[in-house]
Amino acid sequence: MSKSNKILSISDLGEFGLIDHLTKDFSISDKQLIKGIGDDAAVFSNGDTCTLVTTDLLVEGIHFNLIYTPLKHLGYKSVVVNLSDIFAMNAIPKYITVSIAVSNKFSVQALEQIYEGIKIACERFDVELIGGDTTSSLSGLFINIMAIGQAKKDEIVYRSGAKKNDLVCVSGDLGASYMGLQLLEREKEVFLADTSIQPELSGYEYIVERQLKPEPRRDILKKLKEAGIQPNAMIDISDGLSSEMLHLCKNSNLGCVIYEEKLPIHQQTILAAEMFRLDPSLPALNGGEDYELLFTVPLSQKEIIDKIHDISIIGYMHENKDYKMFVPRNGVEIELRAQGWNAMRE
Repeated sequence: MSKSNKILSISDLGEFGLIDHLTKDFSISDKQLIKGIGDDAAVFSNGDTCTLVTTDLLVEGIHFNLIYTPLKHLGYKSVVVNLSDIFAMNAIPKYITVSIAVSNKFSVQALEQIYEGIKIACERFDVELIGGDTTSSLSGLFINIMAIGQAKKDEIVYRSGAKKNDLVCVSGDLGASYMGLQLLEREKEVFLADTSIQPELSGYEYIVERQLKPEPRRDILKKLKEAGIQPNAMIDISDGLSSEMLHLCKNSNLGCVIYEEKLPIHQQTILAAEMFRLDPSLPALNGGEDYELLFTVPLSQKEIIDKIHDISIIGYMHENKDYKMFVPRNGVEIELRAQGWNAMRE
């Protein structure tokens, strides 16, 4: 078989390579569509105000395991991971739709628990449930949510707006969700081997909650606005810091330098990483599902950023688009690579 006719496997391309491959021949003709594929949400113009739309699909066995995921938590998480995309564009989520496919192993009471979690998320973030779809499944549970948001046109922040020498900032801490997942997976294996043994999660409540019940960072947008700061570029961290950082670089046509010593890592994440014999910086860089905000601001705003609680400056944007570096504590630069979550990886 010739090279040009070689059959590609999905894992060869990965999630984002697959998206690029499948959509490369699609063009935009609607003048109201400001941004289509390639950011946290699509953006439609309605004059001075814009509508933003995003969607996420959660699949049993890929994105969640019902052995240790409470259904109420799953409903809540399925909503907030979508709201995080809207917040990542400096917008306000307003509406959601919920489409769900379920097998006959689920009772009505089980579905009520999922929707209870959805309702809690809607109430907490002032979002309205306006529709969706329900169907049957032969292979477990699928939840697809579409979120719709609004923002003024000049306040929307894209991945593509970073400038050279911008400070790279991140909210909260990194790697907690991944280490929470490792802990839950370990306890699952222990339970399956002996169902009389109860899970041992004491002392790791924070990282377990970060996995099962993540929180989108609406509060960070409020703090930035109060400080008079609008980021130049922004993205939420769903697939790992390294992956998201490279998205910012690609879309802004810039490089970056990220410092290991600047990465914010919670003490429970450090303890769990050490227990699993991992360098804590590995889950911080590559773990995924932190749903923190990664953004850039001008160097001139450093003093203001330094005074805002729960934001860390971890590096800067480099003018050379091919220069994407991670600086370990020993000072020897290495190339920053995307090793975060990839749903299409074998």
